[in-house]
Amino acid sequence: MRRVKSLAAMALTILLAAPLAGCGTTDSTGVDPDIARSYDVSSVTKDEKIAAMLPESITKDGKFTVGVNVTYAPAEFLAADGKTPVGYEIDLDRALAKLFGLELDVQNATFDSIIPAVGSKYDVGISGFTVNKERIEAVDFVTYAKAGLTFAVRKGNPTHANTTDLCGRRIAVQVGTVGETEMYKAQDECKAKGAKAIELLPYRNQSDVTTAVVAGRVEMFYADTPVTGYAVAQTDGQLQVLGENEGVQPMGVAIRKGDEATVKAMTAAIEKLMADGTYEGIMKAWGVEGAMIDKPEVNPDTEA
Repeated sequence: MRRVKSLAAMALTILLAAPLAGCGTTDSTGVDPDIARSYDVSSVTKDEKIAAMLPESITKDGKFTVGVNVTYAPAEFLAADGKTPVGYEIDLDRALAKLFGLELDVQNATFDSIIPAVGSKYDVGISGFTVNKERIEAVDFVTYAKAGLTFAVRKGNPTHANTTDLCGRRIAVQVGTVGETEMYKAQDECKAKGAKAIELLPYRNQSDVTTAVVAGRVEMFYADTPVTGYAVAQTDGQLQVLGENEGVQPMGVAIRKGDEATVKAMTAAIEKLMADGTYEGIMKAWGVEGAMIDKPEVNPDTEA
């Protein structure tokens, strides 16, 4: 996953949770749901040519089924009713479904369970997936955004953490993310040089990662830049970004490996949403215009 900053600061509801606890639908998004502001995609209509590109395996039930993890604000989280998914990726899902002439069916799951189920349980996965070599082996990607990784600590950095020496630090990450992978690499580097190991605490939900830092159970977390920036904004001054944005990489729609028809349809759909201003409108509405890209790419080369 990867993620930006800006949006009005609101209070964070602290919900304590144990590492790896929780899966499925949850109302503990780590943000104030009252700020949910879906972008109006009512002007998007079915494009017959693009819709015809989709394979029957997707269109036969009349639904566009998308696997998401609704704990990753501002990409996807739950509105005030505790049931309705909202976020910039949810708005993108809505626009795509309308363009395809299909009913949107958003299905919540733990982040690390989505890619294995693409092509069987889900038509696609849209949940902030950073494109990397390992994931390209499992699915195909059509890109729609970009993001790097940043750390967050409690305001004032009370434990004097720094990004150049992570050894011995208590760090929270979300399971299955690139942030988790990078922290395990850093952990191995600490061990290799005989330094104190990083105490890594993986959580299923990003909301629990954020809460762990605010509550002081860990010193810092590592996540996509939009998610980190959004968490800082929502905690009313309780968190701050530490260090610079690192390793900007593309994010993409996960599609069943070898499904060329859906790849072509998705590419054409994103291109159209970019051309008609819908894409820009969605990204700006959520304050993540820094994550915008100029055009979608299929399985782009990546160093990650």
